Parts: sequence; C-alpha cells; structure tokens
Amino acid sequence: SAVEALRKELEGRYTFMDMLSRNHGMLELFGILPDAAVSGSTVLIVGESGTGKELLARAVHGLSPRSQKSFVAVNCGALPDTLLESELFGYKAGAFTDAKKDRPGRFALAEGGTLFLDEIGDVSPAMQVRLLRVLQEKTYEPLGGSETIRADVRVIAATHRNLESLVAEERFRQDFYYRINVVRLRLPPLRERKEDIPLLVEHFISRFNRLQGKSVAGLTDSVLSDLMAYDFPGNVRELENILEHAFVLCRGGLIELRHLPEPFRSGSRAVRTATKGEGTSLEEMERIIIESALKRNRGNRLRTALELKIARTTLSRKIKSLGIESNSRRGRMPGK
Repeated sequence: SAVEALRKELEGRYTFMDMLSRNHGMLELFGILPDAAVSGSTVLIVGESGTGKELLARAVHGLSPRSQKSFVAVNCGALPDTLLESELFGYKAGAFTDAKKDRPGRFALAEGGTLFLDEIGDVSPAMQVRLLRVLQEKTYEPLGGSETIRADVRVIAATHRNLESLVAEERFRQDFYYRINVVRLRLPPLRERKEDIPLLVEHFISRFNRLQGKSVAGLTDSVLSDLMAYDFPGNVRELENILEHAFVLCRGGLIELRHLPEPFRSGSRAVRTATKGEGTSLEEMERIIIESALKRNRGNRLRTALELKIARTTLSRKIKSLGIESNSRRGRMPGK
C-alpha cells in the first residue's frame, strides 16, 4: 500500500489533465495551457506523429470556457477535398446524387465548442481558402445551400509537417498559416523527454492491467534499459503499442525481452552491442536523463541541477561517476 500511495503521489505531481510528464519543457507547456485555453484564440499544435497532439487539443478544450460543449475531431489528411468539404460544412438534400436529406457538418456539430483539425498541413490550397473564410468571417455555407450560417466554433489545428517550409515552397497559403498560427504549442518527441519513459510505462502497465484483468508487475531491468536507449520514431504511441503487444504474451510477473515485438527485440540487441553493453537500468536511466538535461541547458550545470531538482555538487558527482562528457559551463545563471 505504501508503494501504491507513493506511485499515485508521483503520478499526481506530473499529471496535467490526461497528460503525463516530468520533462522540463513539457512542464513549461502545462504552465501556459490555461492561458492559451481561456484566450479563445486559434491554436496550432505542432509535433511528430504519436506525440499526443489530440490529447493536448482535448486539454485546451477542457480548460476553456467551451468545455461543456462538444469537442469534434477531424483528420484532414485522411479525406480528399470533396469528402472533406461535405464533412466539415455538411450538405443540403439534393446537393449530389446520394444526398437524400440534409446532413450537418462538423462545424455545426461543434457549435459553441471546439473543432480539432488534425493534419492541417495536408489540406489543399483550395480547401485552405474555404477554411480561411470561416476563420475570418465566422460564416460558411453547406454544400448545395445558399444560406450563410454563422459559426461559433473555436478551431484548434495540428500538424506533423513543417508549415514554414511548405509556405516557402508555396504549397501552403501564407495568409492561412498566419490565421491558424496565433497560439503555437510544440509537443517534443519522446526522444527529447526520455525521463518520461518510466512514468509512461507505469501508466500504461496500470491501464492494461485494468483493461485486461492481468497483474503484470512491471519490466525487467534489461527491458527498461532498452526502452530508455531507444529513440522511439513513433513516440508515445509506439511505446504504448510495444507494451500492449507485451501484455498479449506476458501472463503476469515482469515483462521480459521475449515479450516485446520482434523488430524491437532485434533493434535493442543491436543497441546493447553497439553501445555500453548490458549495464544496469538505474545507471542507464540516470545517464540518459542527465545527458538530456545538460544538452537542453547547453552544458550549464547550475541550470541543469535546478531543472533536475538536485544540488549542483550532487550533479557534478554523478557526472563524474557515470563518465558523462558534459563540456559544461560552470558559470552563474544570468542575474545571479
């Protein structure tokens, strides 16, 4: 019970809405979310696939004055223009062959609430023009209709693409880019927040135990060490999928390397061979966390110690004992 109470306390400290993190950059993001949410401005969320952009959008909606109204999500990259237009704006009976009756679009369903436009970077310039008009004039017309409808909808857009490059290549309208890029929120990839991996693993194991009625206790040291050394191109979604696969094969006790998907097993063996050997998971975790923090703080040990919430002497001792090449700057922080 004491361990469970400690786990809940730690998880509570690093939980914001439905998101988990102890990463310094993520905690800063959590800090500005309430202001971004109540502003009512259009929000652009940028981040690689699998980082949790829709989860962040739901958090913005949940903290906003619109939280009691609908949150409606649309994956813009999954639909061609003709379908996306009818999906967003709806249509009137007779607008096309199979339109037997009126059908409301996602803007109508999100009235008073929030519309989440995922993969906005995949939208064609023609559709960008239509969306730009909605954002500027707050009005739209359903397909086959002549009546202009007012839209009281807060738009949150998200993309894994580099919109600035698309604008420079004239593949994304500059005026539309400026209209959606009012409040910009960046979700870092999991490889930049590896200190979150143990926290996320604990969360997913607890969740899968509840969903599947199992009693998996955790990971072996070698599996945790491999997860900490892996770069996760699929980010948090990939970590979740790896653990879900492991739950299919692991009946209880600890998740072992043999329970993981084959591509990861092969990759993790290569990582161990090419780097530091087996090692111990605690040392690997400490090394990765400290190296990441030093990199974020450009080698400044004082800033790094403050971020990790440890004494600078403790940090220096760990850097020496773990053999970390920090190229650190020992100078004081500006203004100190």
